[in-house]
Amino acid sequence: MRWIAILLCGWSLALTATSTRAQGAGQAVVVALDDAISPATAAYFEGALDDAIDAGARLLILELDTPGGLDSAMRDIIKRILASPIPVVTYVSPSGSRAASAGTYILYASHVAAMAPATNLGAATPIPVGGSPGGAPTQPGAEQPEPASDDESAGDAQPASQPDEVAPAGTASRRKAVNDAVAYIRGLAERRGRNADWAERAVREGVSLSADAALADNVIDLVAASIPELLAAIDGRTVELATGSVTLATEGLTLQRVEPDWRVELLSIITNPTVAYILMMIGIYGLLLEGYSPGAIVPGVVGSIALLLALFAFQALPINYAGLALMALGLALMVAEAFAPSFGALGLGGLAAFVFGSIMLMDTDVPGYGVNLGVIGGIATVGCAGMVLSAWMFARSRRAPISTASEALAGECGVADTPLAAGEAGWSIVAGETWKIRPTAPLEAGERFRVIDREGLELQVEPVRATAQH
Repeated sequence: MRWIAILLCGWSLALTATSTRAQGAGQAVVVALDDAISPATAAYFEGALDDAIDAGARLLILELDTPGGLDSAMRDIIKRILASPIPVVTYVSPSGSRAASAGTYILYASHVAAMAPATNLGAATPIPVGGSPGGAPTQPGAEQPEPASDDESAGDAQPASQPDEVAPAGTASRRKAVNDAVAYIRGLAERRGRNADWAERAVREGVSLSADAALADNVIDLVAASIPELLAAIDGRTVELATGSVTLATEGLTLQRVEPDWRVELLSIITNPTVAYILMMIGIYGLLLEGYSPGAIVPGVVGSIALLLALFAFQALPINYAGLALMALGLALMVAEAFAPSFGALGLGGLAAFVFGSIMLMDTDVPGYGVNLGVIGGIATVGCAGMVLSAWMFARSRRAPISTASEALAGECGVADTPLAAGEAGWSIVAGETWKIRPTAPLEAGERFRVIDREGLELQVEPVRATAQH
């Protein structure tokens, strides 16, 4: 019995020591999202969360500063947070940052929602990509449908009109998007025990809150000036994970920042709207140059790669296809100007369509997206310069002397190989080719003559001396 007691005591001490070592060796992974929510940022977050889980991290801290972003990428992030086996703490930081639009949903989904002083969240109204086909897109500040009454389910889509009324154009699609977003954010709020009514207002009315006001309204859990202060404040807090409740032990945690790898960086660069726009233009002009000079190879290869990368980026970006069609029409008209000169009508029309299409290409109502106007202006200027150069070259070619065909032989000179009488046929070299010649006056061997006309494959010539006498 004594040996059994000793073994049990030793085992208990070993477990205590192991637990103490585990607590001392714990770490928190820090991930920073400081741009629009996109497929690249979603891939970055998911990869960091997987690595944190594999490394046995105690929790993941998401430092957030975003104007919003794409709904699909936002939902990917939220799905991973809800299913995470470790707590995810979203911290809007540093001071001056915001968690607008998509950031508000992520903040509501997190196990712990925290903000630094002088930060804000809200303006979570959904904006349909490319605009609503039946009316204006829903956006913060626009006239919104009235909030649902207390006895109505906020997540259920309401009828667009009474049976004897006609709903305004676009109302049904807009209300569907808003009601879907309301149901989504209320579900997140109810799961985390946060203010669901204010969440609905953020979606329906586009309202925002400062950090202190959000804390007072039970929208977030705490306000902290730094990550160490945040860790101290949440130590001992109980959160609900997908696997059950867990009490946070954040005292003494070491911080490990995870930076995006080269694949995420590359995806982030390619899906930048301005970069995608430039890639598309490189692709189009590369293929055009290859068409003008078949066999050049390099323009075709570079253009094909750039165009494929642009198309890959466009499938992840809020593209306005009317703008894309206008750009294609503009390029076609500018190319047509080079082949069928219309005194600038085709070229100027194509340039206008190209510029308007470029401006419309990205749905700038989606926060964080839009093509730099300076880039559009630069590419439009280059296109205009190319059109002017083509017109100048065409005009110059009209004024240039004829250098081919029968007309080019008139005035060419040659030397008679043998003496020829007037009207007698002979052979001689003219313009590097052997021609049958028939002089209008006698020619001596070695005498120079000038071409005055051509009949079939025979040249009418006259001695240079006769020309001089004239």
